[in-house]
Amino acid sequence: MWWKKKHDDAPPPPKPERPAVSAVIPHRNAFLLLGLAGLVVTLFGIAAMRDVFSSTFLALVLVICVHPVRRGLERRGVPRGISTLIVLLTVVLLLGGFVFALVISFAQFATLLPEYAPEFETWAATAAQWLESLGVGQEQVNALMSSFDPGKIVGAIGSVVSSLLGGAAGFISFAVILLTMLILITFDSSYVPTVVVGIGRKRPEVATGLLRFADGVRRYMVATTGLGIAQGLINWIALALLGIPGAALWGMLSFLCSFIPNIGYFIALIPPLVFGALVGGWPTVVAVLVVYGLINAVIQSIIQPRIVGNAVSLSQSLTFISVLVWAVVLGPMGAILAVPLTLLVRMLLVDSNPSVAWVLPALGEVDDAKREMTQLDAEAKLERMQRREEKKHASAATRADDEPTGE
Repeated sequence: MWWKKKHDDAPPPPKPERPAVSAVIPHRNAFLLLGLAGLVVTLFGIAAMRDVFSSTFLALVLVICVHPVRRGLERRGVPRGISTLIVLLTVVLLLGGFVFALVISFAQFATLLPEYAPEFETWAATAAQWLESLGVGQEQVNALMSSFDPGKIVGAIGSVVSSLLGGAAGFISFAVILLTMLILITFDSSYVPTVVVGIGRKRPEVATGLLRFADGVRRYMVATTGLGIAQGLINWIALALLGIPGAALWGMLSFLCSFIPNIGYFIALIPPLVFGALVGGWPTVVAVLVVYGLINAVIQSIIQPRIVGNAVSLSQSLTFISVLVWAVVLGPMGAILAVPLTLLVRMLLVDSNPSVAWVLPALGEVDDAKREMTQLDAEAKLERMQRREEKKHASAATRADDEPTGE
């Protein structure tokens, strides 16, 4: 028909133009706020179940640390069931030995402190005289000194230990959950290599993140444990030679605090300083500072980074913040497990997601940044040398122009 032919010959209507896709993600700030809100809710949830979470994660870390024992036994033809039992017994014996040493140390401290009650009272009287010399009123000094009782320190520390595990019932529940999870995770860990291989076929980045997390936790915990034992033994011997009472106890405290980055050194240093001041005065205090400073500098600043390497790529500031955050969420156990917990968060959010790999240098992987800084420093040095040479040539030319020419 004529009207149909006219319709067919008509030009097609113009297509609406699509808006250009912006490279910036819309509502980025809203997504960031939602992510922060989700993080806060997650941390509150973890804090509400801190006993269960702490014991479960500690069991996972212990099994990861002894997993090479299983692999070595299986390579030598040991049946998988026997290897699992050997691994389980190894973890239980190590954990039991640590708890036994901790209980003995606390008992030693409870008997040591009353013996030095007169020294504490003398120190308190000296401190009261010093406060009076500064102009502090007698009533304020008396109120402060009346609240000081050395015998109360043991009870205060006992209450801290009780609050750590929630008293006797909390300790039993913590131990039951820990042992149960150790048994279950140890038996389930025999399937982990096969499971990770299966994950790697479909999600290779997730498998890589899991392997990196396990390797980082293992190298960090094993290195920290070995170096912490060496640090505790050296401190024990040094304090014993200095004549400080409870040297073995402070060596044990030094070993325990070696798991707390940045802060543990200062926590382990306070008791030897106090008892050193009581028995030897300022010379002993200075000696303790020198010994602890040298040992900490050598072990934690030189030896440990060489052993751990790039397995724990966390900056110092991020490590310090993680200790504070996990201590608030999980208590003292969170401070001890701060680095493994932060590695777990990094594995879930960054290592398993290649699209956010750009944030790794900000977290602590600064190898590329170091190489770039070295190159920039070399270029800046070369530029400075060139400027010096230009100044020398310019000054030489100026002197040549100023010299009178003989005619």
